Amino acid sequence: MKIEYEIVKPDKGSSFRLLHHKMVRESDFVWQFHYHPEYEIVFVPQGSGTRHVGNHLSTYHQGDLVLIGSNLPHSGFGLNSSGLHEEMVLQVKPEFIPLHFAEMNQVESLLDRARYGISFYGTTRDHVGDIMAAMVHQPPFQRMIRLLEILEKLAGSEEYTILNSSIVSPALLSKHKARLQKVFSYVEKEYAGEVQVQKAAALVGLSVPSFCNFFKKTTQITFSDFVNQYRIQKSCMLLHQDKSISEICFECGFNNVTYFNRLFKQIMNETPSAFKKKIGSLGEVA
Repeated sequence: MKIEYEIVKPDKGSSFRLLHHKMVRESDFVWQFHYHPEYEIVFVPQGSGTRHVGNHLSTYHQGDLVLIGSNLPHSGFGLNSSGLHEEMVLQVKPEFIPLHFAEMNQVESLLDRARYGISFYGTTRDHVGDIMAAMVHQPPFQRMIRLLEILEKLAGSEEYTILNSSIVSPALLSKHKARLQKVFSYVEKEYAGEVQVQKAAALVGLSVPSFCNFFKKTTQITFSDFVNQYRIQKSCMLLHQDKSISEICFECGFNNVTYFNRLFKQIMNETPSAFKKKIGSLGEVA
């Protein structure tokens, strides 16, 4: 797992970027965190996958719509997707959005909430998804009008869920990137076995108490919770394969199936068997 700063360049003749991807899920999809100053709106028309925004980790089924705030770290939404994956992504620089107008008060409140990541559902997701799909085929000026329409619809919607309770600081992530990368690489290499906080602390030249404080302050999550999230993320990938729940449990570094099931449900809001069943049925449809 890596944390990367992404440089976003607007489309030619436009003040923002619109991406449209269609791909078949690859089993070796890289779990890569990235961040950028631009606000990002991600629409997945259909299918399933994992949303990883800030420290929030959960699955989506039959499509998704998420607003990601400026500099909020996140992974690509193709993670753990099944079959054909399609997504549309709008990336907009903060200075492009005219918040100084009185008419934008609701939008300003929306963007303030976006710092935590927001998932939209229901008719809001459907309406905004239709607008984004139409934007793919429109010229720059029409896209700009549509973008303002999207912001207005999201700002007035009550069909949403806030994804994080606290904010991951990109400034701290950047400042301590080298240290964190050593820790992440260690967990990535050893997650199937015994991950020891003493070894992680030694890698960055800190005592265990100092390391635990440093990691929690920088990432807004404890080291043990991070390891558990990483293992659960790996288990999601393996659940696409023809393996039993117990096999996956032990391959991901857990030594108790009951605990694995309980932790998986706590993090992903469904059991491993329910997750496996859903991705299987969606794969058949695809």
